[in-house]
Amino acid sequence: MAFNFKRMDIPEVVLVEPVTYEDKRGSFAETYKLSDFSQFGINKQFVQVNHSCSKKNVLRGLHYQLDPMSQGKLVQAVVGEIFDVAVDIRKESPYYKKWVSANLSSENKRMLYIPEGFAHGFCVLSDNAEVIYYCTKEYSPEFDRGIIWNDSSVNIEWPIGNPVLSKKDSQLSILALEK
Repeated sequence: MAFNFKRMDIPEVVLVEPVTYEDKRGSFAETYKLSDFSQFGINKQFVQVNHSCSKKNVLRGLHYQLDPMSQGKLVQAVVGEIFDVAVDIRKESPYYKKWVSANLSSENKRMLYIPEGFAHGFCVLSDNAEVIYYCTKEYSPEFDRGIIWNDSSVNIEWPIGNPVLSKKDSQLSILALEK
C-alpha cells in the first residue's frame, strides 16, 4: 500500500501519510489511489479539485456545505505549512462541536481526509502556503455555509493570533446560530 492511514481522535477524520520514494533526482509519492483508500474504508471519488494560495497568518474557514451538497475533502499543503482543522457539525454525533487538527506541510507531505458533516478551515504558518484539496461534491453557493473561526463553543486552539480573514469569513456566525 502506498499510504499509511491513521484515524484521528474523531475517527472519521483520517491523517494520510503517503509513502515517498526519494533518490538523487528528487522524490515521488502517490497522493490518491481509490483502491488503497477504499481498503481503508474511504470509498469516495473526488469531483472537484481546489488550489488556494495564502500568505502567513491567513485563516480560511470554517467552511462546509449543507446536504445534499455536503463535501468530503482530502487536503494537502504542497507549498509551505498549514494548521488544518476539522470540526464535527453532525448534531447526532458524540463528537459534535469537537475538533481535530494536523500540521500539513510540503515537507511532511501529510494529507487530512475530512468527511461530509464537518466544517473545515486552516491557517498558514509559513510565509506562504499553497493548498490543494479534492472534494467529493462540487462547490454550491446555495448550500455554502460557515462558522466563525473563534466560536467559543468550539474553542479551537489556533496557533496564531490576529488572523487575516476575508470579509466573508469575518462575518460568519457561531455554530449555534448556523442555519
